[in-house]
Amino acid sequence: MTLNLASDFAHKPTAVSLFSGCGGFCEGIRAAGFDVKAAVEIDRFAAQTYRANFPETPLFEGDVTDFLRDESPAWKLDAGRFPDVTRGGIDLVFGGPPCQGFSQIGPRILDDPRNKLYMEFIRVLEELQPKVFLIENVPNMLLLAKGKFKREVLEALAAAGYSASTVRVVVASEYGVPQVRRRAIFFGVRDDLDLDEAVDQFFGDALEEQKLPAPSVWDAIRDLPETTAIHYEPVQYPRSTAASPLLDELRLDRSGNVYDRVRKVAQTGGKRALLHNHHTKEIQDRRKALIALLKPGAKGDSLPREVWNGLRPEKWRRLPFDRPAYTILAQMHRDLSEWVHPKYERWITVREAARLQSFHDGFVFHSSEWQMLKQIGNAVPPLMGRALGVVAAKAIASVQSRTVAPVAEIDSYRATSEVAALG
Repeated sequence: MTLNLASDFAHKPTAVSLFSGCGGFCEGIRAAGFDVKAAVEIDRFAAQTYRANFPETPLFEGDVTDFLRDESPAWKLDAGRFPDVTRGGIDLVFGGPPCQGFSQIGPRILDDPRNKLYMEFIRVLEELQPKVFLIENVPNMLLLAKGKFKREVLEALAAAGYSASTVRVVVASEYGVPQVRRRAIFFGVRDDLDLDEAVDQFFGDALEEQKLPAPSVWDAIRDLPETTAIHYEPVQYPRSTAASPLLDELRLDRSGNVYDRVRKVAQTGGKRALLHNHHTKEIQDRRKALIALLKPGAKGDSLPREVWNGLRPEKWRRLPFDRPAYTILAQMHRDLSEWVHPKYERWITVREAARLQSFHDGFVFHSSEWQMLKQIGNAVPPLMGRALGVVAAKAIASVQSRTVAPVAEIDSYRATSEVAALG
Protein backbone atom coordinates (compact mmCIF):
# COMPACT_ATOMS: atom_id res chain seq x y z
CA MET A 1 0.00 0.00 0.00
CA THR A 2 1.41 3.40 -0.99
CA LEU A 3 0.34 6.12 1.41
CA ASN A 4 -0.90 9.39 -0.02
CA LEU A 5 -1.74 11.86 2.72
CA ALA A 6 -3.81 14.02 0.41
CA SER A 7 -6.13 11.18 -0.62
CA ASP A 8 -6.02 8.80 2.36
CA PHE A 9 -6.81 11.45 4.99
CA ALA A 10 -9.42 14.23 4.89
CA HIS A 11 -6.99 16.06 7.22
CA LYS A 12 -3.59 15.38 8.68
CA PRO A 13 -3.57 12.50 11.15
CA THR A 14 -3.10 13.75 14.70
CA ALA A 15 -0.59 12.71 17.35
CA VAL A 16 0.46 13.25 20.96
CA SER A 17 4.10 12.97 22.01
CA LEU A 18 5.12 11.74 25.47
CA PHE A 19 8.64 11.88 26.92
CA SER A 20 9.43 14.21 24.03
CA GLY A 21 12.99 15.22 24.92
CA CYS A 22 14.42 17.74 22.47
CA GLY A 23 12.09 16.47 19.74
CA GLY A 24 13.90 13.85 17.63
CA PHE A 25 10.92 11.49 17.50
CA CYS A 26 8.58 14.45 16.91
CA GLU A 27 10.72 15.68 14.00
CA GLY A 28 10.32 12.29 12.36
CA ILE A 29 6.60 11.99 13.08
CA ARG A 30 6.02 15.51 11.74
CA ALA A 31 7.97 14.60 8.60
CA ALA A 32 5.69 11.58 8.19
CA GLY A 33 2.74 13.97 7.83
CA PHE A 34 1.27 14.10 11.35
CA ASP A 35 -0.05 17.14 13.18
CA VAL A 36 1.41 16.86 16.70
CA LYS A 37 -1.25 18.32 18.98
CA ALA A 38 0.65 18.09 22.27
CA ALA A 39 4.06 17.18 23.68
CA VAL A 40 5.14 16.38 27.23
CA GLU A 41 8.66 16.90 28.61
CA ILE A 42 9.90 17.46 32.16
CA ASP A 43 13.53 18.45 31.47
CA ARG A 44 13.70 22.23 31.19
CA PHE A 45 16.77 22.24 28.96
CA ALA A 46 15.28 19.77 26.48
CA ALA A 47 12.05 21.78 26.61
CA GLN A 48 13.98 24.88 25.56
CA THR A 49 15.19 23.15 22.40
CA TYR A 50 11.76 21.64 21.79
CA ARG A 51 9.96 24.97 21.90
CA ALA A 52 12.44 26.54 19.49
CA ASN A 53 11.90 23.80 16.90
CA PHE A 54 8.18 23.15 17.38
CA PRO A 55 6.59 26.54 18.04
CA GLU A 56 3.30 25.24 16.64
CA THR A 57 3.04 22.40 19.20
CA PRO A 58 1.68 23.10 22.71
CA LEU A 59 4.22 21.74 25.21
CA PHE A 60 3.27 20.53 28.68
CA GLU A 61 6.52 21.16 30.55
CA GLY A 62 6.13 19.01 33.60
CA ASP A 63 5.75 15.51 34.98
CA VAL A 64 3.93 13.10 32.68
CA THR A 65 2.04 11.86 35.75
CA ASP A 66 0.19 15.20 35.78
CA PHE A 67 -0.73 15.19 32.08
CA LEU A 68 -4.51 14.83 31.50
CA ARG A 69 -5.21 14.43 35.24
CA ASP A 70 -8.10 16.71 36.21
CA GLU A 71 -7.09 16.56 39.88
CA SER A 72 -3.57 17.81 39.17
CA PRO A 73 -3.01 21.54 39.92
CA ALA A 74 -0.36 21.65 37.17
CA TRP A 75 -2.80 20.27 34.60
CA LYS A 76 -5.64 22.55 35.75
CA LEU A 77 -3.43 25.56 35.05
CA ASP A 78 -2.36 24.32 31.62
CA ALA A 79 -5.29 22.30 30.25
CA GLY A 80 -6.72 25.21 28.27
CA ARG A 81 -3.76 25.10 25.86
CA PHE A 82 -4.70 21.59 24.68
CA PRO A 83 -8.24 21.84 23.28
CA ASP A 84 -7.59 19.26 20.56
CA VAL A 85 -6.34 16.56 22.93
CA THR A 86 -9.58 14.68 23.46
CA ARG A 87 -10.70 11.07 23.73
CA GLY A 88 -11.08 9.73 20.22
CA GLY A 89 -9.59 12.86 18.66
CA ILE A 90 -6.00 11.59 18.45
CA ASP A 91 -4.79 9.04 15.93
CA LEU A 92 -1.34 8.25 17.36
CA VAL A 93 0.33 8.40 20.78
CA PHE A 94 4.10 7.92 20.66
CA GLY A 95 7.17 8.33 22.81
CA GLY A 96 10.15 6.79 24.55
CA PRO A 97 9.83 6.39 28.33
CA PRO A 98 13.23 6.90 30.04
CA CYS A 99 15.43 3.86 29.42
CA GLN A 100 18.26 4.33 31.92
CA GLY A 101 16.84 1.64 34.22
CA PHE A 102 16.97 -0.89 31.38
CA SER A 103 20.16 0.18 29.63
CA GLN A 104 23.33 -1.89 29.45
CA ILE A 105 25.14 1.35 30.37
CA GLY A 106 24.89 1.67 34.15
CA PRO A 107 23.70 -0.44 37.06
CA ARG A 108 20.47 -1.82 35.53
CA ILE A 109 18.51 -1.69 38.78
CA LEU A 110 15.38 -3.82 38.43
CA ASP A 111 13.30 -1.69 40.78
CA ASP A 112 14.46 1.62 39.27
CA PRO A 113 11.28 3.78 39.39
CA ARG A 114 11.90 4.85 35.78
CA ASN A 115 11.19 1.26 34.73
CA LYS A 116 7.52 1.85 35.54
CA LEU A 117 7.06 5.06 33.56
CA TYR A 118 5.70 3.02 30.66
CA MET A 119 2.55 2.69 32.81
CA GLU A 120 2.03 6.45 32.46
CA PHE A 121 2.22 6.00 28.69
CA ILE A 122 -0.45 3.30 28.94
CA ARG A 123 -2.59 5.50 31.19
CA VAL A 124 -2.60 8.15 28.44
CA LEU A 125 -3.51 5.44 25.91
CA GLU A 126 -6.54 4.51 28.02
CA GLU A 127 -7.51 8.16 28.33
CA LEU A 128 -7.15 9.17 24.65
CA GLN A 129 -7.87 5.85 22.89
CA PRO A 130 -5.76 6.60 19.78
CA LYS A 131 -5.99 4.27 16.82
CA VAL A 132 -2.33 3.25 17.09
CA PHE A 133 0.70 3.77 19.33
CA LEU A 134 4.50 3.58 19.16
CA ILE A 135 6.79 3.08 22.19
CA GLU A 136 10.58 3.30 21.87
CA ASN A 137 13.06 1.81 24.34
CA VAL A 138 16.43 0.09 24.54
CA PRO A 139 16.57 -3.56 23.36
CA ASN A 140 17.90 -4.65 26.73
CA MET A 141 14.48 -4.10 28.29
CA LEU A 142 13.25 -7.11 26.29
CA LEU A 143 15.85 -9.36 27.94
CA LEU A 144 16.19 -7.95 31.43
CA ALA A 145 14.84 -10.21 34.22
CA LYS A 146 14.26 -12.99 31.67
CA GLY A 147 11.78 -10.94 29.69
CA LYS A 148 9.77 -9.80 32.73
CA PHE A 149 9.36 -6.19 31.56
CA LYS A 150 8.47 -7.17 28.00
CA ARG A 151 5.69 -9.41 29.32
CA GLU A 152 4.50 -6.71 31.71
CA VAL A 153 4.26 -4.11 28.96
CA LEU A 154 2.36 -6.37 26.56
CA GLU A 155 -0.02 -7.49 29.31
CA ALA A 156 -0.67 -3.89 30.36
CA LEU A 157 -1.28 -2.88 26.75
CA ALA A 158 -3.78 -5.71 26.33
CA ALA A 159 -5.61 -4.66 29.51
CA ALA A 160 -5.79 -1.10 28.11
CA GLY A 161 -7.49 -2.30 24.91
CA TYR A 162 -4.44 -2.88 22.72
CA SER A 163 -4.04 -6.66 22.70
CA ALA A 164 -3.12 -6.40 19.00
CA SER A 165 0.43 -5.29 19.88
CA THR A 166 3.91 -6.44 18.99
CA VAL A 167 7.54 -5.49 19.56
CA ARG A 168 10.57 -5.61 17.27
CA VAL A 169 14.18 -4.50 17.47
CA VAL A 170 14.69 -1.80 14.84
CA VAL A 171 18.14 -0.74 13.60
CA ALA A 172 18.41 2.96 12.76
CA SER A 173 21.02 2.49 10.00
CA GLU A 174 18.44 0.55 7.97
CA TYR A 175 16.30 3.70 7.65
CA GLY A 176 18.85 6.22 6.40
CA VAL A 177 20.50 7.07 9.75
CA PRO A 178 24.33 7.07 9.69
CA GLN A 179 24.47 5.18 12.98
CA VAL A 180 24.00 1.58 14.15
CA ARG A 181 21.49 2.28 16.89
CA ARG A 182 19.23 -0.61 17.95
CA ARG A 183 15.92 0.15 19.61
CA ALA A 184 12.97 -1.89 20.81
CA ILE A 185 9.78 -0.57 19.22
CA PHE A 186 6.34 -1.54 20.52
CA PHE A 187 3.53 -1.02 18.03
CA GLY A 188 -0.17 -1.71 18.37
CA VAL A 189 -3.67 -1.03 17.11
CA ARG A 190 -6.79 -0.46 19.21
CA ASP A 191 -8.77 -3.66 19.72
CA ASP A 192 -12.00 -2.50 18.09
CA LEU A 193 -10.20 -1.67 14.80
CA ASP A 194 -9.67 -4.11 11.95
CA LEU A 195 -6.17 -4.09 10.45
CA ASP A 196 -7.11 -7.08 8.24
CA GLU A 197 -3.89 -8.94 9.10
CA ALA A 198 -1.83 -9.93 12.12
CA VAL A 199 -0.24 -6.84 13.66
CA ASP A 200 3.24 -8.40 13.77
CA GLN A 201 3.07 -9.29 10.07
CA PHE A 202 1.82 -5.81 9.20
CA PHE A 203 4.52 -4.11 11.25
CA GLY A 204 7.31 -6.21 9.78
CA ASP A 205 6.15 -5.78 6.18
CA ALA A 206 5.55 -2.04 6.54
CA LEU A 207 8.99 -1.51 8.10
CA GLU A 208 10.59 -3.47 5.29
CA GLU A 209 9.07 -1.06 2.77
CA GLN A 210 10.84 1.87 4.51
CA LYS A 211 14.36 0.46 4.44
CA LEU A 212 17.19 2.44 2.84
CA PRO A 213 20.90 1.84 2.23
CA ALA A 214 22.99 2.46 5.35
CA PRO A 215 24.95 5.74 5.05
CA SER A 216 28.44 6.11 6.49
CA VAL A 217 29.86 8.60 8.96
CA TRP A 218 31.64 10.39 6.14
CA ASP A 219 28.39 10.62 4.16
CA ALA A 220 26.99 12.63 7.06
CA ILE A 221 29.80 15.01 8.05
CA ARG A 222 32.21 15.30 5.12
CA ASP A 223 31.20 18.89 4.32
CA LEU A 224 31.63 20.29 7.84
CA PRO A 225 34.78 22.34 8.53
CA GLU A 226 37.70 21.29 10.71
CA THR A 227 37.66 24.67 12.46
CA THR A 228 34.95 24.95 15.08
CA ALA A 229 33.21 27.81 16.86
CA ILE A 230 35.16 29.29 19.77
CA HIS A 231 32.13 29.50 22.01
CA TYR A 232 28.54 28.85 20.86
CA GLU A 233 28.43 31.35 18.03
CA PRO A 234 27.20 30.20 14.60
CA VAL A 235 29.84 29.99 11.87
CA GLN A 236 29.67 30.59 8.13
CA TYR A 237 27.73 27.87 6.35
CA PRO A 238 30.13 25.59 4.40
CA ARG A 239 29.84 25.13 0.67
CA SER A 240 29.71 21.63 -0.76
CA THR A 241 29.11 20.03 -4.15
CA ALA A 242 29.45 16.47 -2.81
CA ALA A 243 26.76 14.23 -4.25
CA SER A 244 25.01 12.55 -1.33
CA PRO A 245 21.35 11.68 -0.69
CA LEU A 246 22.00 12.09 3.03
CA LEU A 247 23.50 15.58 2.60
CA ASP A 248 20.43 16.46 0.55
CA GLU A 249 18.40 15.77 3.69
CA LEU A 250 20.76 17.44 6.16
CA ARG A 251 22.09 20.58 4.44
CA LEU A 252 20.17 23.85 4.50
CA ASP A 253 20.76 24.57 0.79
CA ARG A 254 19.32 21.31 -0.54
CA SER A 255 16.03 19.45 -0.59
CA GLY A 256 15.85 15.72 0.01
CA ASN A 257 13.08 13.15 -0.19
CA VAL A 258 12.07 13.96 3.40
CA TYR A 259 13.20 17.51 4.23
CA ASP A 260 12.59 20.52 2.02
CA ARG A 261 15.21 23.28 2.12
CA VAL A 262 12.60 26.01 2.59
CA ARG A 263 11.29 24.26 5.72
CA LYS A 264 14.81 23.67 7.05
CA VAL A 265 15.84 27.31 6.61
CA ALA A 266 12.56 28.51 8.14
CA GLN A 267 13.26 26.39 11.22
CA THR A 268 16.50 28.35 11.79
CA GLY A 269 14.60 31.63 11.64
CA GLY A 270 15.71 32.24 8.06
CA LYS A 271 19.47 32.13 8.78
CA ARG A 272 20.47 30.22 5.66
CA ALA A 273 24.11 31.43 5.71
CA LEU A 274 24.89 30.17 9.22
CA LEU A 275 25.87 26.79 10.63
CA HIS A 276 24.66 26.39 14.21
CA ASN A 277 26.06 24.22 17.03
CA HIS A 278 29.44 23.53 15.39
CA HIS A 279 31.36 23.62 18.67
CA THR A 280 32.88 20.99 20.92
CA LYS A 281 34.76 20.43 24.15
CA GLU A 282 38.29 21.75 24.46
CA ILE A 283 41.00 19.13 23.94
CA GLN A 284 44.35 19.12 25.75
CA ASP A 285 47.57 18.71 23.77
CA ARG A 286 48.40 15.34 25.36
CA ARG A 287 44.99 13.97 24.38
CA LYS A 288 45.35 15.38 20.89
CA ALA A 289 48.67 13.53 20.57
CA LEU A 290 47.02 10.35 21.81
CA ILE A 291 44.08 10.39 19.39
CA ALA A 292 46.47 11.15 16.52
CA LEU A 293 47.66 7.55 16.95
CA LEU A 294 44.15 6.15 16.45
CA LYS A 295 43.20 5.00 12.97
CA PRO A 296 39.60 5.47 11.77
CA GLY A 297 37.36 2.86 13.36
CA ALA A 298 40.02 1.84 15.92
CA LYS A 299 39.75 1.60 19.73
CA GLY A 300 42.17 2.23 22.55
CA ASP A 301 43.45 -1.35 22.47
CA SER A 302 45.08 -0.58 19.11
CA LEU A 303 47.41 1.96 20.75
CA PRO A 304 51.04 1.17 21.71
CA ARG A 305 51.50 -0.42 25.14
CA GLU A 306 53.35 2.61 26.45
CA VAL A 307 50.31 4.78 25.57
CA TRP A 308 47.33 2.61 26.53
CA ASN A 309 47.06 1.12 30.02
CA GLY A 310 45.10 -1.94 28.90
CA LEU A 311 41.82 -0.85 30.50
CA ARG A 312 38.53 0.10 28.82
CA PRO A 313 39.29 -0.20 25.09
CA GLU A 314 36.29 2.03 24.31
CA LYS A 315 37.72 4.85 26.42
CA TRP A 316 39.47 6.05 23.25
CA ARG A 317 37.65 5.41 20.00
CA ARG A 318 37.76 7.04 16.57
CA LEU A 319 34.72 7.01 14.35
CA PRO A 320 35.02 5.08 11.05
CA PHE A 321 34.90 6.69 7.61
CA ASP A 322 33.17 4.06 5.53
CA ARG A 323 30.38 2.67 7.70
CA PRO A 324 27.71 3.97 10.08
CA ALA A 325 28.75 5.25 13.50
CA TYR A 326 28.42 3.18 16.61
CA THR A 327 25.71 4.36 18.98
CA ILE A 328 25.62 8.03 19.96
CA LEU A 329 24.97 8.06 23.72
CA ALA A 330 23.87 10.71 26.21
CA GLN A 331 27.09 10.15 28.16
CA MET A 332 28.85 12.23 25.49
CA HIS A 333 28.07 15.21 27.65
CA ARG A 334 30.54 13.91 30.24
CA ASP A 335 33.27 12.45 28.02
CA LEU A 336 33.71 12.66 24.25
CA SER A 337 36.76 10.37 24.06
CA GLU A 338 34.64 7.62 22.49
CA TRP A 339 33.60 9.96 19.68
CA VAL A 340 36.79 11.15 18.01
CA HIS A 341 36.41 12.72 14.57
CA PRO A 342 37.43 10.22 11.84
CA LYS A 343 39.82 12.70 10.19
CA TYR A 344 40.61 15.64 12.48
CA GLU A 345 42.43 15.58 15.83
CA ARG A 346 39.44 16.67 17.89
CA TRP A 347 36.19 15.43 19.32
CA ILE A 348 33.08 15.62 17.14
CA THR A 349 31.03 18.78 17.48
CA VAL A 350 27.45 19.12 18.66
CA ARG A 351 26.38 19.57 15.02
CA GLU A 352 28.32 16.47 13.89
CA ALA A 353 26.73 14.43 16.67
CA ALA A 354 23.33 15.76 15.58
CA ARG A 355 23.98 14.77 11.97
CA LEU A 356 24.96 11.24 13.05
CA GLN A 357 21.53 11.12 14.66
CA SER A 358 20.01 12.40 11.34
CA PHE A 359 18.99 15.85 12.62
CA HIS A 360 19.08 18.31 9.71
CA ASP A 361 20.98 21.60 10.06
CA GLY A 362 17.76 23.56 10.50
CA PHE A 363 17.20 21.85 13.85
CA VAL A 364 19.03 24.16 16.27
CA PHE A 365 19.92 23.03 19.80
CA HIS A 366 19.73 25.34 22.82
CA SER A 367 21.00 25.67 26.40
CA SER A 368 24.57 24.61 27.31
CA GLU A 369 26.92 22.37 25.29
CA TRP A 370 26.68 19.80 28.11
CA GLN A 371 22.88 19.75 27.78
CA MET A 372 22.91 19.79 23.96
CA LEU A 373 25.06 16.64 23.81
CA LYS A 374 22.81 14.97 26.38
CA GLN A 375 19.70 15.89 24.36
CA ILE A 376 21.17 14.50 21.16
CA GLY A 377 22.29 11.25 22.78
CA ASN A 378 18.85 10.68 24.32
CA ALA A 379 16.93 11.43 21.11
CA VAL A 380 15.20 9.09 18.69
CA PRO A 381 16.91 9.62 15.30
CA PRO A 382 14.44 11.70 13.23
CA LEU A 383 14.79 9.61 10.05
CA MET A 384 14.07 6.44 12.02
CA GLY A 385 11.15 8.23 13.66
CA ARG A 386 9.90 9.24 10.23
CA ALA A 387 9.96 5.59 9.03
CA LEU A 388 7.99 4.54 12.11
CA GLY A 389 5.57 7.42 11.52
CA VAL A 390 4.92 6.30 7.94
CA VAL A 391 4.16 2.79 9.24
CA ALA A 392 1.74 4.25 11.80
CA ALA A 393 0.08 6.42 9.14
CA LYS A 394 -0.34 3.39 6.91
CA ALA A 395 -2.07 1.52 9.73
CA ILE A 396 -4.36 4.48 10.45
CA ALA A 397 -5.29 4.82 6.77
CA SER A 398 -6.05 1.11 6.62
CA VAL A 399 -8.28 0.90 9.68
CA GLN A 400 -10.20 4.09 8.97
CA SER A 401 -11.11 2.80 5.52
CA ARG A 402 -13.11 0.00 7.17
CA THR A 403 -16.29 0.07 9.24
CA VAL A 404 -15.30 0.39 12.89
CA ALA A 405 -17.02 0.97 16.20
CA PRO A 406 -17.34 4.58 17.38
CA VAL A 407 -14.97 5.54 20.18
CA ALA A 408 -17.91 5.84 22.58
CA GLU A 409 -18.49 2.10 22.18
CA ILE A 410 -14.90 1.06 23.03
CA ASP A 411 -15.54 0.46 26.74
CA SER A 412 -18.61 -1.62 25.93
CA TYR A 413 -16.60 -3.55 23.34
CA ARG A 414 -13.84 -4.23 25.87
CA ALA A 415 -16.28 -5.31 28.58
CA THR A 416 -18.03 -7.72 26.18
CA SER A 417 -14.65 -9.17 25.17
CA GLU A 418 -13.67 -9.67 28.80
CA VAL A 419 -16.93 -11.47 29.57
CA ALA A 420 -16.41 -13.72 26.55
CA ALA A 421 -12.87 -14.49 27.65
CA LEU A 422 -14.10 -15.53 31.07
CA GLY A 423 -16.40 -18.00 29.32
